[in-house]
Amino acid sequence: MVTISREKGLEMYLQMQRIREFDSRINKLVRRGFVQGMTHFSVGEEAANVGAVAHLSYDDLIFSNHRGHGQCIAKDMDLNAMMAELAGKATGVSKGRGGSMHLADFEKGNYGTTGIVGGGFALAVGAALTQQYKGTDHIVVAFSGDGATNEGSFHESVNLAATWKLPVIFFILNNGYGISMDIKKATNTPHLYTRAEAYGIPGYYCEDGNDVVAVYETMGKAVDHVRSGKGPAIVEVVSYRWFGHSTADAGVYRTKEEVDEWKKKDPMLKFRAYLTEHGLATNEELDEINAQVKQEVDDAYEFAINSPDPDVSVAFEDIWVD
Repeated sequence: MVTISREKGLEMYLQMQRIREFDSRINKLVRRGFVQGMTHFSVGEEAANVGAVAHLSYDDLIFSNHRGHGQCIAKDMDLNAMMAELAGKATGVSKGRGGSMHLADFEKGNYGTTGIVGGGFALAVGAALTQQYKGTDHIVVAFSGDGATNEGSFHESVNLAATWKLPVIFFILNNGYGISMDIKKATNTPHLYTRAEAYGIPGYYCEDGNDVVAVYETMGKAVDHVRSGKGPAIVEVVSYRWFGHSTADAGVYRTKEEVDEWKKKDPMLKFRAYLTEHGLATNEELDEINAQVKQEVDDAYEFAINSPDPDVSVAFEDIWVD
């Protein structure tokens, strides 16, 4: 079992709490018409997202999926600019033109979320080819849900990455459902990571994706493999989204009992217990972090509300290369 330092533990807890607080707040703001466009939440998947990104630097690149809030926050996206983007404001990370499913911050290695299921796979392979061509030791992570692995783009991208030994990790966050489709009814294999064998690359599996330390350990093995120049890898982490697929989904295909059972595995409570039991933090310190994050999200909301709308004159900017 991997051990983490106090500094790393507090950093991971902070990012997890930011994901929880930010998306919980957005879930409420949607009903007020604050959010422009469709929104997908990462509540319940905090450990999977933070554990995956915790090994990466700003020089490493990610392509997140359309449930990308958690991955963006884990990659240290500014909460003010992120909140403003969701509100369609000019101060947003994409100047208010992309919304929830087109969040990006190139300076921190976040090359964007995508509204296309499986849309990030090929982009990540292209970015990985660039790293190989330039001779860097940077790696690329393509995030997806379980449903996206049945897209043709998944096969094409993994096959090419494997053939050319590109430095890319295909990170599958398996929350059990592709919108309302149970993965067991859509895929005739109990574990998606085993698909790696077909491409001659390693596959890594984390059964408890609500345990951020377990995710961190699993991802560490994949990162070591890929960064050493041995080619790509597939990682599968099992977690669960507490809310529906999107703001338009009431989740009637899941029973209340099923959701409640997963909430008992709350990744925030699990990691809090780990930190206190291992003497890495006190409950008082963690409470202080919770209060700090709540203030950050309050401030982000105020920033977004007080930010200007984009001027219509910029409608055709940032479309073509100048």
